[in-house]
Amino acid sequence: MSENENPIRGQAERRIIILSDGTGETAAQMAKAAMVQFGNQNVYFTRYKNVRMEAQIEAICEDAAVNHDLLVYTIVSPSLRAFLANKAREKSIPCVDLLGPLLVGLASYFGYQPKSVAGLLHDVNESYFERIAAMEYTIAHDDGRELTGLEKADLIILGISRTSKTPLSMYLSHQGWRVANIPLIQGFEVPKELLAVDQRRVIGLTIDAQDLATIRRARLERLGQDKGGEYADPEKVNEEIEYANRIFRRNRRWPVFNVTGKALEETASEIIKLMASRRLTPPNTLENLHASHMQPPTSLDAKRKTE
Repeated sequence: MSENENPIRGQAERRIIILSDGTGETAAQMAKAAMVQFGNQNVYFTRYKNVRMEAQIEAICEDAAVNHDLLVYTIVSPSLRAFLANKAREKSIPCVDLLGPLLVGLASYFGYQPKSVAGLLHDVNESYFERIAAMEYTIAHDDGRELTGLEKADLIILGISRTSKTPLSMYLSHQGWRVANIPLIQGFEVPKELLAVDQRRVIGLTIDAQDLATIRRARLERLGQDKGGEYADPEKVNEEIEYANRIFRRNRRWPVFNVTGKALEETASEIIKLMASRRLTPPNTLENLHASHMQPPTSLDAKRKTE
């Protein structure tokens, strides 16, 4: 498949053919960046994508030889690179191999050969942008701020205040999960929008009352607020936990995870295992990526102390 960026070819024009076993975007950008150094040359580009057969290369080389074009290529397969280089020599086609020398150099440096699988960069980029979208979704649906679009969530987390809903949601979003989290507030029923989604994607969080009271008191202290109010009162905390437990008992399909004394990663791992057993994981979670420009956050604390 080819793309002409300037289909009108005048007498003084020259053509640069971009040839790739992937999208050709890398080669095209590098060629254009280099052309800036040559002033206002009258050139245009034709890009051939997903070139993975010798017959394709032969046809492109025939065309390039007739029109005295320049070939610029990125091909990961050593055999296909060699075939192209031989054809270019046979037909006196000027060519530039952008990827081959770098792969050879890296193989020498690391002491082993590359995978030589076409299209990996495109896959990585797709996964990267999908994770960015997951993070954006999770931020928009934090703490019950947005209830529209819940059907697009990979996971919906419920819990009372300070049960680690937000940090857990953000941690999972870095791994490609679209997560919505909704607070359970005593005296209020769960939103009706929640009952319209796939209930297998809903989970609850609970915590030991004494632990939660300690966490809430510490938060109030950091904020410079009175620690003697209802928010951190052990009796009030017990009431809130029991309220949440009653909701969870009414909805038996929602698994409940106790976060008491657990690191964030431990709870996340338990949730991922459960969702994997239900075959409800996102298509590009971190375990399935070939590589990553972005790593998940490391644990900030041995235990989650704030939300």
